Amino acid sequence: MTHRYEFGAGADAYKTVNPANPSEKIGRYGIMSPDELGAVIERAHAAQAEWARVPGLERSARLNAFTDAVEARADALATAGTLEQGKLFRESKGETMKSCAEGRFSVGEAARMGAMAIASGRAGISNQILRRPRGVIFCISPWNFPISTPMRKICPALAFGNAVVMKPSQFTPGANFLLAEIAKEFFPANLIQVAMVSGRVASEAVSKGDIHGVSFTGSVPTGKLVYAAAAQNLIPVQLELGGKNGAILNDSNDLEGAITQILGAAFMTSGQRCTAISRVIVQKDLAAQAKEILTAKAAAMKMGPGLDETSDLGPLCNLPHWRDVCEVTDKAIAEGARALTGGAAPGGPEDGYFYSPTILDNVQHHSIAGQQEIFGPVLSVLEYETFDQAIEMLNGTEFGLTSSLFSNRNELVQRFLRESQNGMIHVNHGTVPDNNMPFGGVKNSGVGAYSVGPTAVNFYTSEHAAYIA
Repeated sequence: MTHRYEFGAGADAYKTVNPANPSEKIGRYGIMSPDELGAVIERAHAAQAEWARVPGLERSARLNAFTDAVEARADALATAGTLEQGKLFRESKGETMKSCAEGRFSVGEAARMGAMAIASGRAGISNQILRRPRGVIFCISPWNFPISTPMRKICPALAFGNAVVMKPSQFTPGANFLLAEIAKEFFPANLIQVAMVSGRVASEAVSKGDIHGVSFTGSVPTGKLVYAAAAQNLIPVQLELGGKNGAILNDSNDLEGAITQILGAAFMTSGQRCTAISRVIVQKDLAAQAKEILTAKAAAMKMGPGLDETSDLGPLCNLPHWRDVCEVTDKAIAEGARALTGGAAPGGPEDGYFYSPTILDNVQHHSIAGQQEIFGPVLSVLEYETFDQAIEMLNGTEFGLTSSLFSNRNELVQRFLRESQNGMIHVNHGTVPDNNMPFGGVKNSGVGAYSVGPTAVNFYTSEHAAYIA
């Protein structure tokens, strides 16, 4: 069987399969050598020099046209995303549309960028703060959001005058290549390039290559390696890492509605989201009712291929990750957690990388299920008596990405806003971010300027103090 997507030459290649049917070949992508990556970066320098001379408003206009073209090809991009990642087609389509909305906001931010006048301490001299594009940005994307994560890097980078070299995951490169194909109509040649390289070659580029910044989205262990490599090159980093996100369920006038939001945030993309809610920290008096609703709703979810419109939950993305989710959840249950529903794969990996939607009860705060990012459709339930305990459990992990509180008590809402140790904080809804709000985390969930909103400029530009006599 031939591959649906083929990019790159060479005998060595990454090959992708359909996670819902691993016997189905999807893509073949030639692997670049270190010398070939060096040539890509060299071409990016020339393209960036040309692009930086384009007036800001014209760059904005071209980026708007690009996002329009991406939106027009949303079905093709979503199909590629679903075939390689496994998520539901409607989720892939929504991912594409959201990425365009975020991109348009980045365009608006760039159009407003200019010199900032600052008061001078000397007569006859005016002071300004100038911003310039950094140059060539190396963008490393994960496999869980193969459309929106590259777009979240491409749009602000180009808006502020940079070039990008994208390193996609070996499991989901197809959408990256399709985005680069779309971009050719609107930008100088080689302004956006895709580099299929190994982790070792990418690390060498970050530590020694002629690049000016690295934007990485992925796991904490790999993020630390990227951070260390970038330090060798003294280049800035933007790291968007993992989370063990908690939702405190204290009180609600509509308990079923609140739980519906929590489950949506927990099981979208089969739980393979850095912002997925993976812990429900529930007030003891609500716990029995909450667990009953959670269990019934999770058990009713239908697993199936992402292209099947009747599916509620797609497969996990790849075989190594499927094995990890099985292993970690087995350990959590052996440690004392109790599966109210799910707790195992419905079959072997040859039947697709599916894992049953799982609700874990009897979870202790310092246990595996209370601390480790499982990154699958596994939701842990923890109980508390006092709000002090809830806050302690919420903040008591290495992560600090996103959190939620469901409560109608203003004093608890205000305390949550003050004390939640997370980059993104939600009250009475799930963890879906807006298109114009900063996206990032604290603690082990992120380093550097947040992406998306008005903070992205701090990573994609350098700052210069100018004194004019």
